[in-house]
Amino acid sequence: MHRLIPCLALLLLITATVLSTAEAADPPRPPSLKTIAVPEPDNLNAFIKNRQQAIALGKALFWEMRAGSDGKTACASCHFNAGADSRSKNQINPDSNRVHPDGSPDPDLAFDFGPNHSLTVSDFPLRQLSDVLDRTSAPIFDSNDVVSSQGIFAADFIKINPGESRDAVSIKADTDGFRINNANLRRVAARNTPSVINAVFNYRNFYDGRAQNEFNGVNNWGTRDPDARVYKAVSRILLEPVQINLNNSSLASQSVAPPLNDREMSASGRHFPDLGHKLLKMRPLALQQVHVDDSALGLYSRWPYRGLTIKSYAEMVKAAFHPEWWSSNSVIRAIEGQPVTIVPRLEQIETDYSLMEYNFSLFFGLAIQMYESTLVSDDTPYDRFMMGDTSAISEAAVRGVDLFRSQTRGRCINCHEGAELTGASITRVSASPIRVRDEQAFDRGFNNIGVRPSSNDIGIGGADFFGNPLSNTRSASVIPNCTNGLPCPVIADGFMKVPGLRNVELTAPYFHNGGTLTLKNVLDFYSRGGDFARLEQLDGSEIAPLNILINSADEKTDLEAFLLSLTDERVRFQKAPFDHPQLYVPNGHTLEDGESLINAKDKFIEIKAVGRDGGLPMAKFLE
Repeated sequence: MHRLIPCLALLLLITATVLSTAEAADPPRPPSLKTIAVPEPDNLNAFIKNRQQAIALGKALFWEMRAGSDGKTACASCHFNAGADSRSKNQINPDSNRVHPDGSPDPDLAFDFGPNHSLTVSDFPLRQLSDVLDRTSAPIFDSNDVVSSQGIFAADFIKINPGESRDAVSIKADTDGFRINNANLRRVAARNTPSVINAVFNYRNFYDGRAQNEFNGVNNWGTRDPDARVYKAVSRILLEPVQINLNNSSLASQSVAPPLNDREMSASGRHFPDLGHKLLKMRPLALQQVHVDDSALGLYSRWPYRGLTIKSYAEMVKAAFHPEWWSSNSVIRAIEGQPVTIVPRLEQIETDYSLMEYNFSLFFGLAIQMYESTLVSDDTPYDRFMMGDTSAISEAAVRGVDLFRSQTRGRCINCHEGAELTGASITRVSASPIRVRDEQAFDRGFNNIGVRPSSNDIGIGGADFFGNPLSNTRSASVIPNCTNGLPCPVIADGFMKVPGLRNVELTAPYFHNGGTLTLKNVLDFYSRGGDFARLEQLDGSEIAPLNILINSADEKTDLEAFLLSLTDERVRFQKAPFDHPQLYVPNGHTLEDGESLINAKDKFIEIKAVGRDGGLPMAKFLE
């Protein structure tokens, strides 16, 4: 699920054909997010029979610690703080997305900070320049490490232990650097964690867009996977494999990736039917308290005891989904390397799956999408200002939004478009999926702003599981023509998805590498025109600094005031719909060097359950 790059402006490429930005009229101020309907699939009702039950199921699954192979890692473990992650120990990845110039993975990875490092204010920014407004000045310190989120220990999946929180796994020595002596550490993802709040508006999710807009019920690849099938009960005994396609469902596509990822939630080799076999018989959230006033789950709370009154996740699936997707007298035999077969339940062997187990990815993805669709922060001071409350924001914030939209000054709105404040929204991409600027074509909602060299992480310039470009523009049959009458060249390497900006105050550290700590540091970054100006695929083209901000403290203050006006106080105080169950999150390790391979001992932070009325303001990163 990584934080998206706060691209506060489209940093223009210097070419001979660039038109003067003074010729462009300033667009209007971005409207309130209240004016945008929450998108959903056209055919949702073919699967879900009760929306509120589906939301309750999705919330329980999202916060369920036993979804991880270790019995301790939930989706929420990386998204518990304003939808993002505020942990500070063992959160470093040694840039495992780095590639050689020939495109092959770089095998020579090394930490600059070291595994199990405790981050401090002095570690930021990860590229520290002698002059913060001159990108050519000598660096005092420069690291290609990534601040991300710790997940699972290195292990191979063996089987589910029925009724047990932990899977049966075989521990293996971590070969990617997450190890000190004989102690494995929790592995850390390769990009900073994005917020799930307002992610429902994204056409695609993940930094590189690999969570497709179309959900196939099985994985994140949508229609890119020609073999993805779920099973449907035609009768009590007859099951047929079917291809499904739910549009506006990149949240569902995204949701089914981390539970099988060996950096995030799963031992290597686990499949979704295995996770279904594990969870469906379990009492939901049995290791965690659920507040009696929880906005989605309070009706079922056993407060102050742990878990829900509902006896199993199977009961929740039955209440939320139509029975043709889970009810059958036949079972599905899926043995590795052999064709899938359907057999009568009476002939079931240990490795067979019920229809509900086999289709668990469908339920998991759609239910979490339904829950995350409620996580819309559209009640910020700025949203109220744009709905007519002229006193909702300060005069400085008003000046800031006008700098934000200015075509001769900030140009921020060129990337952060519309009410969603991102060109990656369903609204923008559906209207115009390919963008052309400065005689170059690229995927709308994605940009390279020079955070790191493109070779450190090529982002949407990479390939999918099937070897096809992640960039939809690179694989498009029709590319817009440039002024020479020929199709524009396509650029994608190093391009990352542009995020929305609401609650950005609460989601540090910033950029896809987590390399910047404060909003003032972010504004300095844009003032100097990024850190790595030369775009490696463009033969000398460079990113241009902004016209705004350089040596202008007042303008930086105004822009920051606007950004602070994008904080929804319901998010800050964890009020509905941003309330949640209790959660224990690992935060680094206490090291014990044994004679044989072991997993390092975890340290945990308790995130207390809160109800619809919220609680204390959440602590920000490094607070």
